[in-house]
Amino acid sequence: MIANNQGRKEKRLWTENAQGDKIQFQMFDNAYEEVEYIVDDIRKHVRETDSSYRDYAILYRTNAQSRMFEEKLVTANIPYKIIGGINFYARKEIKDLLSYLKTVDNGQDDLAVRRIINVPKRGIGLTSVNRVQEYALQKEISFYEALLGADLIPGIGKSLGKLESFTAMIEHFKMESGNQKVSELIQEIIDVTGYVEELQAEDTVESEARLENIDELLNKIVAYEEDCEDQQIPATLSGFLEEVALVADIDSLEEDSDYVVLMTLHSAKGLEFPNVYLAGMEDGLFPSYMTITADDPAELEEERRLCYVGITRAMHKLTLTCAKRRMIRGETQYNKMSRFLKEIPMTLLSSGMPVEKEAMELPKQIAYAQAKQSFQSKPFGMGKPVQQFAVKNGNGPGYDVGDRVRHVKFGEGLVTGITEGGRDYEVTVAFDTAGTKKMFAAFAKLQKIDE
Repeated sequence: MIANNQGRKEKRLWTENAQGDKIQFQMFDNAYEEVEYIVDDIRKHVRETDSSYRDYAILYRTNAQSRMFEEKLVTANIPYKIIGGINFYARKEIKDLLSYLKTVDNGQDDLAVRRIINVPKRGIGLTSVNRVQEYALQKEISFYEALLGADLIPGIGKSLGKLESFTAMIEHFKMESGNQKVSELIQEIIDVTGYVEELQAEDTVESEARLENIDELLNKIVAYEEDCEDQQIPATLSGFLEEVALVADIDSLEEDSDYVVLMTLHSAKGLEFPNVYLAGMEDGLFPSYMTITADDPAELEEERRLCYVGITRAMHKLTLTCAKRRMIRGETQYNKMSRFLKEIPMTLLSSGMPVEKEAMELPKQIAYAQAKQSFQSKPFGMGKPVQQFAVKNGNGPGYDVGDRVRHVKFGEGLVTGITEGGRDYEVTVAFDTAGTKKMFAAFAKLQKIDE
């Protein structure tokens, strides 16, 4: 695989180990099945062999991918540790947005309110915060209740207008939360506060990672709503916060030297483990979409080098996994298996399901047909078929199933499904190079291509 990098000096690689097992390759219908398989496989091998949890490492391309593994490991009572990173629910941007949700839910968590009162920055200094806290203690009320009566706080001065603006915003969110889904509420919080906009303006590697984590939080919220729908129970803000609380306190667990290791591929350099799982092997994720479409071929070569690093972390057993569909930014997306997988000789792979080479290289029109058929029969992430319909002139998004469209980021593709989703149309498009993606019409701004 690594020999495909043109900018690399040719090297002869060798090992003193005896010949071992083939690389395990597993393709799953969705990311949940992928996570369940990996965690169950680890538990099974630890139970049936003399191995320990410390002998297993789960590697992935982006920090945001850790969330699902963390939650599954917690519920399976398997100890783990994130190397070179922070547990998902302990990351700043996640704690910030959860603090907004907690404040909207009841406002009784003083730490949550204090955390977000000046995030993003709105000119409320520590002196003003301390005066509010002192007043709350004196009156034996919560910090947020003191904010609601900020005009009564001695010496609050010029900060009064800013504090009132903050509470007015929170009260607006409270009022809206009664008529919104949790996913809609968090999106409005992000839009109104400008939280994501501020991170985008930073335009750094760190801010990009934080944005990916926020996308993953949205995935978690949408998954919670879908689970509630399947169980026919209401998806409430309080219910979501209670569910998150079950896995958000993992930092309080005692350290144990025997734990499964989670880490990004960047953090894995120089380390080796007896058993390695390399997850999320899909075009668009690894390599990333930005890398695939980049003008500089060196970017793709860097991704391939990272993949090589991940593969060579395994001392005895290597498992590569991918999912046909994965939730990105709260929307289900269809991705092809990673091009790096196709560079590994088929004779070296052992799979739990038949993997035909032809299936890896489907002609574009066949892939379109399969995507369309799959979406119409049972859309990913939904328990029942979505009704397909022809969009009437003047009422729909301006294109129909079967039309060719152009997206500013993903390029050209074929519309394979349209359904009415609340305030907007949900559109599924099989893009020529970016794979199949599901998006809202108003956000996607797709342009019909006249052929």
